[in-house]
Amino acid sequence: MERYTFVARVLHWLIAACILINICLGLFWNYTEEPPIRIMGLHKSFGLTILALSIARIGWRFTHKPPALPAAMPQWERAAAHVTHWAFYGLLFVMPVTGWLYVSAGPVPLTYFDLFGLPKLPVEKGDFLADIASPTHVFLAWTMVVLLILHVGAALRHHFIIKDDVFKRMFF
Repeated sequence: MERYTFVARVLHWLIAACILINICLGLFWNYTEEPPIRIMGLHKSFGLTILALSIARIGWRFTHKPPALPAAMPQWERAAAHVTHWAFYGLLFVMPVTGWLYVSAGPVPLTYFDLFGLPKLPVEKGDFLADIASPTHVFLAWTMVVLLILHVGAALRHHFIIKDDVFKRMFF
């Protein structure tokens, strides 16, 4: 069985953990009237971590060929797998940027786990990009949740129902 490289697997699972943490933080933030500033800071910091890890992941992906999909896999499943993965890559970049745009238009400074500050993007409240950043971020977050459900469901289907090695290629 051909597997993803160790680095690809580590990056995959680190990003997955950060996404799950950030979804929880984002839900807490969005459904609490006055979320603690610490929750907002953690959400932003995990978002920036996802962005940095995703840059590393896509760089690794372009320089290290992933294992081939099983020859017996139907064409529609291959297409769905490719579309889902590239949609994830797009979301992993666009979501943190929309969050960064949203934060940049507000008064709260952007810090990375309170270790150091980050520059704000050149937008102000009332700018088109600043105004659409928050609803776009939320829409993309729900899109990410749907993709995660499909991705995990497909992986579990391959492991428990089809019983091929697709899941094992990314698992440790």
